[in-house]
Parts: sequence; C-alpha cells; structure tokens
Amino acid sequence: METTTTTFFDLVRADLEKVEARMRQGPGGHHPQLNDAIEHLLSSGGKRLRPILVLLTCGMLGADCDESITLAAAVEMLHTATLVHDDLIDGSLLRRGYPTLNAKLSLGATVLTGDYIFARAAYLASVIGSKALMRIFSRTLMTIVNGEISQLFGTQDDDPRQEYFDRIYAKTASLFEVSCEGAALLSGCDNEVVTTMKSFGYNVGIAFQIVDDILDFVSDQERVGKPVANDLRQGLITLPTLCYLESNLEDGSLREKLLHRELDDETIECLIEDIRTSGATDQALEQANQFISTAKKLLMDMPSNPEREGLYELADYVVQRTI
Repeated sequence: METTTTTFFDLVRADLEKVEARMRQGPGGHHPQLNDAIEHLLSSGGKRLRPILVLLTCGMLGADCDESITLAAAVEMLHTATLVHDDLIDGSLLRRGYPTLNAKLSLGATVLTGDYIFARAAYLASVIGSKALMRIFSRTLMTIVNGEISQLFGTQDDDPRQEYFDRIYAKTASLFEVSCEGAALLSGCDNEVVTTMKSFGYNVGIAFQIVDDILDFVSDQERVGKPVANDLRQGLITLPTLCYLESNLEDGSLREKLLHRELDDETIECLIEDIRTSGATDQALEQANQFISTAKKLLMDMPSNPEREGLYELADYVVQRTI
C-alpha cells in the first residue's frame, strides 16, 4: 500500500491497518480463487484516501471506532470492485504498474470476481446495521454503474463541461461523498452536518479526479503505470482537453473526431504535446483548487480537533500530489 508522510496519514495509521485486515475478512464458504484475487487487488497499491476520509470524519465527529473501521473497509471494497469492472471495460492490462485482474483471468471470471467484491462491500456495510447508511451505499453503487453505462453508450448533453463533471461525479466523487456522508451518519450528527460533510466529500472528490486527469498528461508512463494521455487515446475527453478545445475554437470538429477516434496516432501524439504545452493543465489545476477552497470552507464550523486539521491537510494533498 502506498503511504504518505503527511500528518493526516499519521492520525489514522493504526486504524488503517485494521481496515486492511477487515477488507480481507470474508464470511467464508467461497472459492479460494476469490481470496487470491482480492489479495492481488489489495496488495497492488493505492492511497486509501477514501477510508482515510471515513476515519478522519468519524474521528472529528466522534463516531464509534469499530463502526468507523467497518465503514472504511466497505467503502474501499466498493472502490476496489469498481476498478475491476473499469479495467475490464477499458481493456486495461496494467494499473499502478501491476497486471489487472482481467490480464490474469478470463472475462467471465473477472466479471464474477468484481460482482463478488461488490457483494462483499455491501455485506460489510450491512454489518453496521444502519438502514440510512445502506440507502446511501446502494445509491452510490447505482450512481457508479449508471455513470459507466452513460460513458459506454454516450449522452446527448450539449454542454461538454457538464457532461465531464457528471461523469467524474459518478466515477470518483460519489465515493468520496459517501465516505464523508456515511461517516457523519454514523456519528449521529444532525442533517445539516451530514449534508455539509457530503458536500465536502463531493468537492474533494471532484478535485481529486481533475488532478488525476492532469497527471494523465504530465506524468510519464513508468510512474503512472499506463500510457500517457490514455483517456484521450480512448476517445475520453477530460478537463485539460476541454480547456484546450475552448481555447482553440477554430477547429470545431476536433472534439467530434476525438470522441469517434477518427485521428491517427501521429495526430494524437501532436495533440497531446499541444495540450501539455498550452497552459490547459494549469487552467484545469486552477479549477481543482477552487473545489478544494470550497471544501475547506465547509470545515470551518466543524469541531476543532486534530482530525479536522487532518481533513484540511488531505484536501491540500489532493491538489499538491504528483502521482
């Protein structure tokens, strides 16, 4: 597991080890291949920001420690399941430099393993015994799957930016959102606090994905474990590309050509370099910082304690990370 040297990680280090152990605990009676697959997935890295969000929010608001660990494990298992299906749909053979599950298993086995991990995530969440929590957990899963379907079949949205933000909400921010909203629910807070923390998770999650989309352009293949500008090569338009297109309106057909993958490899390589040198990534980062600024303001009325400071630091880390 990738770690950081920041204070926010140190605040939850001991509990995060318990989260790791709980993710590996299943109800039993299943094929050993599933254990092998889960171990492969959990051992292949990841920042664990979603469970860290759960633990920090629960700590800030005074939730039960054991329930916090279970929720953190459930959210990260849900995230892990989405990665299995994402990689299968995208045909990705590497993630973080490690072989994906679909690079090791058949299509059918990969789908079923992803389904099992979804179910295991729901099982963990159900152990807590909160109907309200299960409702938002189920809502998040539906949001994620609907987002994948929309990406596969396309949408008729005439606003490319809105389409982008809807997509990254479903893909990423919804999980950050449920991490904070669920933690606030467990803490027994009033609806206003729950709504505020839900919004905090949303804003941090949107910023996180924008930065991921920037790193897709500015990092090198060896560090990210996949081809540079992989989304663009797959016909997926992210915020840096949108910023570039908005500054180059003279070629009105470029977006459609990208969406339909009508550009040859040489043209794609030139476009990637143009985006990298155009200032588009700086524009995208400025927007990510705006979301983080909004998120940090939402914490102002929360209890003043080390966990709140940890959430401030985590928010800053999201836009300052280099990978």
